[in-house]
Amino acid sequence: MSINVSRRSLFGLVVLVLAFSGGSQWWQGRQDRQRGQQLAALAQPGDIHMLASQYCSICWVARAWFTDHKVAYTECMIETDAACRQMFDKYGAPGTPVMVVRGQPQLGFDPSRLQAALQRRG
Repeated sequence: MSINVSRRSLFGLVVLVLAFSGGSQWWQGRQDRQRGQQLAALAQPGDIHMLASQYCSICWVARAWFTDHKVAYTECMIETDAACRQMFDKYGAPGTPVMVVRGQPQLGFDPSRLQAALQRRG
């Protein structure tokens, strides 16, 4: 059985896939910007504290995201700050980052969860 696909059909399919992919990325970027603006408006200094680790890639992502979106947060490193390590151990977290939102811990970095926590306790 042989399938004869014309170059024109193949080109049309490639264009369609690229258009869908580009549109999807644009939409996700738009939603990310909106989420960042909303989170920046909700977060007051001291509301978000990140317990981080020197070798935590998600910590780097979170730090960059907070900076890009101008979200107020503080952080400490569990390897170099004894009080930070004590807080990390108190929460019994299996890893970093731990986001402490107005005293309530969340494992990992998820802007949607941060926003929901700030709105609940706002």
